[in-house]
Amino acid sequence: MKGRRQPVAYLYVLPALVVFAVFLGLPFLQTFEYSFYHWDGLSASTWAGLSNYRDVVADPQLRSAFGHALMLMVFYSVVPIVIALVLTALISRAHRLRGMSVYRTVLFLPQVIATVVVATMWVSIYSSHGLLNQVLRLVGLGSLARVWLGDYSTALVAIGLVGTWLNVGLCLVLFLSGVGNIAPTLFEAARLDGANTRQEFLAISLPALRGQIAAALTLTVVSALKTFDLVYVTTRGGPGTSTTVPAYEAYNRAFNTGQVGSAAAVAVVLTVLIMVVSALINRLQPQETA
Repeated sequence: MKGRRQPVAYLYVLPALVVFAVFLGLPFLQTFEYSFYHWDGLSASTWAGLSNYRDVVADPQLRSAFGHALMLMVFYSVVPIVIALVLTALISRAHRLRGMSVYRTVLFLPQVIATVVVATMWVSIYSSHGLLNQVLRLVGLGSLARVWLGDYSTALVAIGLVGTWLNVGLCLVLFLSGVGNIAPTLFEAARLDGANTRQEFLAISLPALRGQIAAALTLTVVSALKTFDLVYVTTRGGPGTSTTVPAYEAYNRAFNTGQVGSAAAVAVVLTVLIMVVSALINRLQPQETA
C-alpha cells in the first residue's frame, strides 16, 4: 500500500546501523560516562559529578578554545561562502569559456589533498623564510614579514585563512551545481525585462541556491568546530594557547595531561554543539512540497 512502511526495508539500513552503533554510538556513550569522573587513564577513577562540565564554562583555557572555534567559523564558513558566491556569479556568466573545467578542478583541488599535507605546506609558506615573507620583501613590505604561526596576533588568523583556502572550492562546486539546475528560461525572461547581471544573480540565482548554501554552511561550520589536524600540525595550540580549539584541548587533556574526564566532557559538549548548530542550519533548507 502506498505510503506504508514495510518492515523489510529496515533490513537494508541494518548494516549501517550496526556499524554506527559499534564504532560511534558505543564509544560516545563510554565517553559520556568518563566525563563524570576524574581519571588519568591509568589509576582508579573518582566520581566528579558535573565538575568537568562546569570547568568547560569556568576554565579560561577551555572558554578561549571554544571562542577560537567560533572565530574560525568566520574563516571556514562565512568568507568561503561569500567568495564562492562571487566566483559562481562570474563563472556562471562565462560557462562557454575554454578550459572552465580546468579552473573548477584547480579550485576544488584543496579538498582532495590530505589535511596533513595542506598543513605542512602552509607551515612552509608561513615560515620566516617562506613564500609569503619573500613576496612581502620583494614588494617592499619587508617590515610586515614575521613568523606568522609563531606570532600571538596572527597565528589564529593564519590558520583561519588556510581554512578559507580549503573550503572555497567545496562551496564553489556546490553553488555551480545549483546554478546548473536553474532553468535557462528564467534568465532569458529576466534579460527581456531589462535585468542586468547583478539583478539576475540576486533575483534568480541566489534564491535558487538556498539549499546549497545551507549544505555549505553545515559542512563548513562543522569543519570549523571540529578542527584538529590543522592546528595539531601547524601550531600545537600555540604560541601559548592562542590557537587552541576544543578538539585539540580534548586530545591534549586525554593524552598529554592525564585529564581524561575533562577531555571527555569537552568532547561531549563539542558533539552536542555540532548537533545543535547543524539542526539550526538545516532549518534554512527549502521544504519539499508534496
